[in-house]
Amino acid sequence: MPGNSFGKLFKITTWGESHGKAVGVVIDGCPPNIEIDSLAIQKMMDRRRPGGSSASTSRKESDKIQIMSGVFNHKTTGTPIMIWIENKDSDSSAYEKYKDIYRPGHGDITYQAKYGTRDWRGGGRASARETAARVAAGAIAKEILKKENIDICAYTLELGSIKVKKININESFNNNYGCPDNSVVKEIEKRVSDIKKKGDSLGGIVEIRATGVPMGLGEPVFDKLDADLAKALMSIGAVKGVEIGTGFRVAEMLGSENNDPIEPDGYRSNNSGGILAGISNGDDIVIRSAVKPIPSIMIEQDTIDTDKNPKKISIKGRHDISAIPRINVVCEAMVSIVIVDHLLRQRAIS
Repeated sequence: MPGNSFGKLFKITTWGESHGKAVGVVIDGCPPNIEIDSLAIQKMMDRRRPGGSSASTSRKESDKIQIMSGVFNHKTTGTPIMIWIENKDSDSSAYEKYKDIYRPGHGDITYQAKYGTRDWRGGGRASARETAARVAAGAIAKEILKKENIDICAYTLELGSIKVKKININESFNNNYGCPDNSVVKEIEKRVSDIKKKGDSLGGIVEIRATGVPMGLGEPVFDKLDADLAKALMSIGAVKGVEIGTGFRVAEMLGSENNDPIEPDGYRSNNSGGILAGISNGDDIVIRSAVKPIPSIMIEQDTIDTDKNPKKISIKGRHDISAIPRINVVCEAMVSIVIVDHLLRQRAIS
């Protein structure tokens, strides 16, 4: 079946292309009588909106949401919620010269192989523009989580090989890079500026932290909470790796080091990242996403055209230098959707 939907009880289906009339989402399974704060939803959308930092595209999209159904008198009705986000600043002209050339690092060649056709305007369905719909759905999910005192936030852990030295989540809202350590912001700004002048791009790491998640969320065996979280994050186009808790470093540890001792008040450490045997253990859930550099770069690259002739390509246009920090809120949204889905699934059996 086409993979445009995600979730079991809280199910989202996104639709639309980068340069179409709009993008949007249908949310099915949202419980009734959830109060919807339109300002909170728009504030979350604004975090993904283009133009927030020097790493961002110059494309100007207001990302104003229109809730078309499923909400009445500021409360959910229990029926499907449809959200519409208009594309107002799409300019396809910059892509016409690339329509018969496969851009390295993009999905052009794989979409063509799968469907025998593709929307070459900005990447079509494969564009990061699709993630605006995910953020809208995640904002609805966060309204549900707010009632349960569950908080989920994402912040930049690393950008362009510059790593944060300390984490103060509040600081991540006070700079243009979602960075929880203001002491490295200037260094990041310089790195972004230098790479931008060279016509290249940067990758990085986003950390997502969920607090207040109750014990017991997650399903054996194939719908483990960590498995669904990994799938949710890996479904974001620029994400190439996910780790939970101590992650890949567990390969270097002894069992006596990796196990989290249990005390009457909780856990002494959190190497598990808040999940044991695929089920939440009541501790903070900590996840990291590795984000690849934006593939659209001005540096000349080798490729082929649709007839397999060798070509050179230098991509010009309105592109991000890094998916970070705009991708941070997308990661936050996807984690929120998974937690809500598993919260509803747990209620169904308890």
